[in-house]
Amino acid sequence: MRYHGEPAFVLHARRWRETSLLVEVLSANHGRLGLVARGVTGPRRHALRAALQPLQHIRLEAVQRGELAWLDSAEQIDSAPVLAGEATLAGFYLGELLLRLVPRQDPQPRLYQLYGQARGRLRAGEPLAWTLRRFERDLLEALGVGFDYALDGDGEPLDPAARYRIERDHGPRRVREWRPGERDGVTGRALLSLAADATPAPEDLAGLRIAMREAISHQLGGRGLKSWELMGELGRISPR
Repeated sequence: MRYHGEPAFVLHARRWRETSLLVEVLSANHGRLGLVARGVTGPRRHALRAALQPLQHIRLEAVQRGELAWLDSAEQIDSAPVLAGEATLAGFYLGELLLRLVPRQDPQPRLYQLYGQARGRLRAGEPLAWTLRRFERDLLEALGVGFDYALDGDGEPLDPAARYRIERDHGPRRVREWRPGERDGVTGRALLSLAADATPAPEDLAGLRIAMREAISHQLGGRGLKSWELMGELGRISPR
């Protein structure tokens, strides 16, 4: 298969052999692709190397050969967001989620759109914690493993004042013996905000992070993420 003028976001790039890169992208029409970019380390290939940096939006030409595609050319559609500090870690986290949860060569036009939206929010300096929670919610929904965050697993409306945990095969389940001061659980109010795409109260963001981490951990089969290790906890991203 040949990819001609295919728009894509660069998720990750690493050295492959002596002069090449192995690049993972999320394309508009063909889902996640693994690309071999040959001979990009020479002094005359600076423009190509720059186009293959994470968060870049590119247009590529490539030929699929087995599991990987061989890249012929790539040009920038626009420049990557200039990020620093917590925003850099947030960008790394978005890419890692897609690498771990999205199989190659599975068309995902909705995910391409969602990643572009999250990338735009990072560029605009929107609140990081809320940007990540929205992307996590939408990613799970696009993969067919999301929940209705306005209802518990039995179909009952959430109580804004109650506490809930996210269970893999049930969704939100009410915590009956929660004690004030415990970290476990998220308020129904926070989950209702997530369901309505309404910015949660600042005090609800930590619990919402824990709830979404539970939901994502189920899909990872118990294996963690490098970005979780780098941040210690995603709650270290300030809820501004």
